[in-house]
Amino acid sequence: MTQTTDPESHHRAPVDPDAPGETHLIVAKDEEVVIEHHIEDWLVFVIFWGLAGIVFLQFFTRYVLNDSLAWTEEIARYGLMWVVFIGAAMVTRRNAHIGVELVSNLLGPGPLQKALFILIDIVRVIFIALLAYFSITIVERMDIQRMTVIDLPMSYVYGGIAVGCFLMLYRQLETTWRNYKRGWTPVQHVTPAAD
Repeated sequence: MTQTTDPESHHRAPVDPDAPGETHLIVAKDEEVVIEHHIEDWLVFVIFWGLAGIVFLQFFTRYVLNDSLAWTEEIARYGLMWVVFIGAAMVTRRNAHIGVELVSNLLGPGPLQKALFILIDIVRVIFIALLAYFSITIVERMDIQRMTVIDLPMSYVYGGIAVGCFLMLYRQLETTWRNYKRGWTPVQHVTPAAD
């Protein structure tokens, strides 16, 4: 640890990294924070914190009171399923699903890369549409089956999955439309270095 021997050093103005002649190895700049308020964000927020409360209640009753509540484990499992599928709609909206970009990077900008991006969007829409369709058929079939501890139909559980699938489909259609308007050009994730 080094200390400054100049007693006036704490009175100096901070150095501007953009000033001419100033060279720094690391320059950190604040980015604008955008807070979005979408229905899936709020649903996941409420379900997640409800899930946290139920898991804490399960922990408390099992390890402190030594008398576990039977319904907490089942509801926590179902709540986690809801968080995953409705949270997937958030990820779809942000276009942040995991993807392998090797082929598009190898193709480079041009008509082949554009065709690949179009194909990817079409496959995504078809896959999520099928997922949404099958989620509805599962909800219909699970209406006769009951939950283990709570006497409610399992269609309530799978209804959350269906909601998440239809939200994903809606967000993917939005993303595909945005990509169409942009001409399916790749989004630049890295800002070029200043010269």
